[in-house]
Amino acid sequence: MRGFRRHIVIGAVMLLIAGIYGRAQEPAPSTPPPPPSATQQPPAEAPAAAASSSSKHSRSSHASDFLIIGTVFTDKAYAFPNVHLRVRRATEKKFRWEAYTNSRGEFAIRVPQGADYEMVIVAKGFADQSKVISAKSGISEDNVVFQMQPAAGGKK
Repeated sequence: MRGFRRHIVIGAVMLLIAGIYGRAQEPAPSTPPPPPSATQQPPAEAPAAAASSSSKHSRSSHASDFLIIGTVFTDKAYAFPNVHLRVRRATEKKFRWEAYTNSRGEFAIRVPQGADYEMVIVAKGFADQSKVISAKSGISEDNVVFQMQPAAGGKK
């Protein structure tokens, strides 16, 4: 009889502990946000700050830019990370935009619309490649793919 009571007491204690532990694991009930009062108003933005932010957006808007996106692969069709890309207007000698491919060989370069661009891809041990991209068509992006070839006399 004494052993039976011991099992009942131990079982009751275990249920009590389980109930306390279970309650501790439940997230605290969230309190709803206070209702907006008629006297509270959002802070007003200073007129100078509003004017400068709107003029900043109008100067640096990329809405009419042309996006050159693409991927560079090795000669064995693997993604080619860290490849150097340079872009210039076809009528200029100086390169004005540059980027590197990410770990998946992908890149994106934003240029102004309305011109032809020359893109040059440079990777150590591989022959340089170039491609002319036209940003005059009215389409806002062009997707290009490059598969690099080993340089003449280079190791594979």
